[in-house]
Amino acid sequence: MRAAIELQGLRIDFGAARVVDDVSLTVERGECVAIVGESGAGKTLTARALLGLTPEGARVHVDRLVVDGTDVARLSERGWRAVRGARIGLVSQDALVSLDPLQRVGSEIAEPLRIHRIATGRAALRERVGQLLQRVWMPEPERRARQYPHELSGGLRQRALIASALAADPAVLVADEPTTALDATVQARILRLLRDIVDAGTAVVFISHDFAAVRRVADRVLVMRDGVVLESGPVADVLDAPQHEYTRQLIAATVHEPRPAPTTSAPPLLLAAGLTRTFGDIDAVRTASFEVTEGRTLGIVGESGSGKTTLARMLIGIETPDAGTLSWAGERRVQFVHQNPLGAFDPRWTIGRSLREALAAGGVPRSRRAERVTELLAEVDLDPSLAARRPIALSGGQRQRAAIARALAAEPEVLVLDEPVSALDPSVRERVLRLLRRLQEQRRLTMVFVSHDLDVVGAVADDVLVMQDGVIVEQGSVSQVFADPRHPFTRELLEASRPVSP
Repeated sequence: MRAAIELQGLRIDFGAARVVDDVSLTVERGECVAIVGESGAGKTLTARALLGLTPEGARVHVDRLVVDGTDVARLSERGWRAVRGARIGLVSQDALVSLDPLQRVGSEIAEPLRIHRIATGRAALRERVGQLLQRVWMPEPERRARQYPHELSGGLRQRALIASALAADPAVLVADEPTTALDATVQARILRLLRDIVDAGTAVVFISHDFAAVRRVADRVLVMRDGVVLESGPVADVLDAPQHEYTRQLIAATVHEPRPAPTTSAPPLLLAAGLTRTFGDIDAVRTASFEVTEGRTLGIVGESGSGKTTLARMLIGIETPDAGTLSWAGERRVQFVHQNPLGAFDPRWTIGRSLREALAAGGVPRSRRAERVTELLAEVDLDPSLAARRPIALSGGQRQRAAIARALAAEPEVLVLDEPVSALDPSVRERVLRLLRRLQEQRRLTMVFVSHDLDVVGAVADDVLVMQDGVIVEQGSVSQVFADPRHPFTRELLEASRPVSP
């Protein structure tokens, strides 16, 4: 029985720079092979080469590339169009971007059926689309087929994208970071779905930087760095007994020890009572009551739509509660750190100009601003020369640290951080978390940390709120709530985020 994918000697160059060097892999039917590594490792370029989708300007050479028995190594773009979808499908990370915003979900899924002449006629197409949505466990498939992508949650959009990729029944599915931005419970469902697809006989190439996800879905794993495969083998062998030092570093960065419980008590800095915020007929937050203790970190966890970001926005005054009260102990300077620093910075300004603007707003004299920019960048472990760059010229980790530096410019006593590390690679994420812990100790900061990653919250937070459908269903110290969860939803979240034993 032939393999679904045979790749030998893949090399990709941009100008004089080789970004993928001599990568080879084989994927059997009914097998999932994961490719892991940090940003810039070459894993996505490798995956895209399997579909003939490398970027303009890339020079691609391959000794051998066979997809479902077809030699595709020398195919023209016209030849690739007949292969994509029919023999190999793609599931991207950002379903909202990948799905056509002007097409209903049903029409999007029907498109490859029409292109490859698998079903014709309105009735046949509708029936096949319904079957595909049922295959990916889409709730209310008939209603979802009539909706547009923006009307679906992140998890439902990802299911629709998987259904579209499976429409022509390809032998191979390439899943490029398909669960990175999803909540723990939604991620667990998508990973179960992918594993079901593998077990039904499809070959899956799974691109990820999440080792817990790799454990759940993959049979074998390749570890890449700087375009080279450093280590490969069965998942249990590589992740439980890594041979390469880089693999050991990546795995160590994903393991967080729970933060020890504070040994001293502190007064509450903020008291919230009965906070409610409604948008139309939707209660985003309902009767939320809690306190934030001075010098400690409060974690807020929950799925998308649970109300955690709305609650954080009320704490910083961006949203005004419809009911309830927020009482600070005296005047407090509160700053916000966004999830997406690339969108939060003015793309036309250098990092230095953005920092100077924040310092000006904080009342720092003009004569001191250049010096303070250098000091702030050093404080967040960035080279002062980066002040001359625009946000797009920085890596994700550098941008997030620059965003933290901008928040610190106003000398805040409270930092509210909304998913500040969710899009970062493991080792970069660990550096940012260490930075936040150091800054908290040095500046005696109080922090509110919004996240869907319970492992990260367990590492940085002292106390935690668990939110579901706008309601705080459980709260207390992290050690207490995580060790002995009382609410069924908290138990579900913890179970979904727990690594799977091989």
